Amino acid sequence: MFRKFRYGKGLLIGILITLFLVFTLLIFETIFYPFIAIRSNCEKESFRSYSLFAPIKDDLGREFSRPNKIYLIDMNGKIVHTWQVLNAVQLVKLKPDGNLIYSTRDRSFKERAGIREIDPFGNVIWYFKCWIDHDFHIMGNGNILLHYIEDIEAPSVGPGKIRCPRIIELNPNKDIIWEWRGEDHLDELTKLLGIAFPLNNEGQQILDWAHNNTCRVIEEVNPRIKDTRFKPGNIIFSYCNLNTIGVIDKDTGQIVWAWGSQDLDGQHDPKMLKNGNLLIFDNGTERGYSRVIELDPVFEKIVWEYNDIQSRNPQFFSKYLSGVQSLSNENIFICQGEYLQNNLVNKLSRTIYQAFVKKVKSSRLLEINRDKKIVWECIINDKGKDLHGIYQSTKYSVRYVRPLLEKIKESEELIKLKSLPYIR
Repeated sequence: MFRKFRYGKGLLIGILITLFLVFTLLIFETIFYPFIAIRSNCEKESFRSYSLFAPIKDDLGREFSRPNKIYLIDMNGKIVHTWQVLNAVQLVKLKPDGNLIYSTRDRSFKERAGIREIDPFGNVIWYFKCWIDHDFHIMGNGNILLHYIEDIEAPSVGPGKIRCPRIIELNPNKDIIWEWRGEDHLDELTKLLGIAFPLNNEGQQILDWAHNNTCRVIEEVNPRIKDTRFKPGNIIFSYCNLNTIGVIDKDTGQIVWAWGSQDLDGQHDPKMLKNGNLLIFDNGTERGYSRVIELDPVFEKIVWEYNDIQSRNPQFFSKYLSGVQSLSNENIFICQGEYLQNNLVNKLSRTIYQAFVKKVKSSRLLEINRDKKIVWECIINDKGKDLHGIYQSTKYSVRYVRPLLEKIKESEELIKLKSLPYIR
């Protein structure tokens, strides 16, 4: 009798300890690593909008057993809508009609790699298969400009198989109506920047010599900018591994402007502003801190810069990923793809959490004004395996998102109607 009581008591204590630990871990996760955490939301100064993003996960063919999600959130961090897709996701963009276009990751399972358009409920409307890499651009005429990669023998670049950049323009019928090959334009980089080819460094840098992460059409430029190198229709590219951004003349295919080999460090997402300047997320991979810069490309002069290296607790550093967007209220929206709070408490809690619970990868979305004040800030903590953070995020106005929300509402009302009992 005594032994039974003793064993029963021990079992009860064990159950209570287990429940306590589970409860403690749940509280720990809620406090330190909620999926979405809004840190700052200044309604008077921030852009009233929705943010679209997709945490990157390596699927490599396992996506049918582990779908990925794309999220749209409001200014308070509330998830307004999600898309569940059976592919690894890198970049997502919302169309004005409420449909969404997304690309797979450059290291994705090749058999299902490419770019897809889906409706608000995840149904595939359009698919183009290719080894897409990093970026695509929805053009004003409905065509899509996209960047993909091809492994070929390219002795002009270096020995062995070389990963070469391709930029193509597709019409809705999937016809390629314009194509550009990076290895055909090395002489222009030598002339503009003095980069010597073939490259003589070794290993990964030779294989992935350019690592282009941008293909963006210049859509509108201030009429005062008379320099035809930056005329509407030309294309901006970003060779991350050469620390170089440039402009391709769409009509001739020639690289007519390039900059950054002595100034940039692993940059992403250069965009042309209406004033003719370029907005760039400069990662600072080797420098050790990130910055956002506005560059006057004609005079090749940095006219504005944001970083936090002089602050008491620098947190603005992402070795890879990341992007930047100019908003209609003249604020700047930044996606810091990799984020780690630089304080002892957070480092300790992250170490404990990752050791005993799950791996976590954090990204940071922030909106700043031109005085460099943070007016909106959101932390995304993704938990699981094979995580890489958020590549880029885009803010959309309330008006722009309305068609999507209306389609969702119509669908919900239809479902409710179908569920009602039949009345004679």
